[in-house]
Amino acid sequence: MEKLVVVGGCGHVGLPLSILFAQNGFPTKAYDVSESAVQIVNSGVVPFVEEGAGEALLQVLDKKNFEATTNPDVLLGADIVVIVIGTPVDEHLSPNPYSVIESVEKLIPFLNNDQLIILRSTIFPGVTEKLEKVLRSHFPKIDISFCPERIVEGKAMQELKTLPQIIGVSSDRAFTRSSQLFEALGVKTFRTSFREAELAKLFTNVWRYIKFAAANQFWMMSTDLGVDYEKVREAIRFEYPRAADLPHAGLAAGPCLFKDTMQLSALVQQNFPLGQAAMMINEGTPGFIVRKLEEKYELDSLKVGILGMAFKANVDDIRSSLAYKLRKQLIFKSKAVYMTDPFVQDSRLNELDYVLAESDLLIVAAPHDAYQGLKTDKPVIDIWGLFGRETTF
Repeated sequence: MEKLVVVGGCGHVGLPLSILFAQNGFPTKAYDVSESAVQIVNSGVVPFVEEGAGEALLQVLDKKNFEATTNPDVLLGADIVVIVIGTPVDEHLSPNPYSVIESVEKLIPFLNNDQLIILRSTIFPGVTEKLEKVLRSHFPKIDISFCPERIVEGKAMQELKTLPQIIGVSSDRAFTRSSQLFEALGVKTFRTSFREAELAKLFTNVWRYIKFAAANQFWMMSTDLGVDYEKVREAIRFEYPRAADLPHAGLAAGPCLFKDTMQLSALVQQNFPLGQAAMMINEGTPGFIVRKLEEKYELDSLKVGILGMAFKANVDDIRSSLAYKLRKQLIFKSKAVYMTDPFVQDSRLNELDYVLAESDLLIVAAPHDAYQGLKTDKPVIDIWGLFGRETTF
């Protein structure tokens, strides 16, 4: 089997992929610059919540088919290098398309002419083509593909084995090598150009972000009119397949959806009013909740408990979580704010029982399964519908 290195291999995207490749017989190294993450992974612990990854990690470590390392020399003997480095967005919400190229250029001393280089994370359109030119100036025969991940965080181990893989390439050989790799995981592959694959990844995340914005706008309208959005949504979706994908309302956040919407907007010189409107709606949801609370309660005299600080249900990832934006606004508006989460590690968090006891009012910010069936006599603001319709404003 071909030897494989995943650059960024101890993160949310890289580690499940590394484990799965190792499970399928590929001698795999997870190269990461974080010494602490490497030590944790090599000890047999997955450093974040990912269903099914813990047991699988122990298996591949025991078979000695997988290892995490901070030593870039492991790239020297690799047949395939998967690079999990995405395009960052700066404090002005502008993407830096050269960051991926600059990061990969640092790896050039460890690459060779016979390798297949796979880009995995979201990148700014045009980056793969530019990177191919850079790498082929050093290695004329090197193969490059862009194979975007489209997993739901927390379900990677299942979805990597079931979701079709888009493969953006400029040559038949790069497609053949890339498709053989992912088909070994049992999934179908779909060939595109570099730019088509880059846009497919961006459009996928932006489409989800826009759908969540539509649901949140509907929820705000319904709330202002004193109508239960979940009842309306239930009526719309009842045995009506054309509306089956209408989402719950919720705090739409995370490390990809907002960022990729801003990337797409930058790509078209900010001529993307639909994406900008979605950003305003989703990012404005915490403010809407606080305004509605002020209308109904003497908020400055109440202690508020926030249930769930992760950006979504049943994960420990707080990147871009709107729960923290909600907390900031409540600190200014209310008497006190308490936070709890069964997954997140944060010294400011309290135990659930303490938050339930001390709070006058509760807000469900992340609909973790642990909160289902929770009994409390306190008012609960539940945008997700986790507690049922009786817990609206």
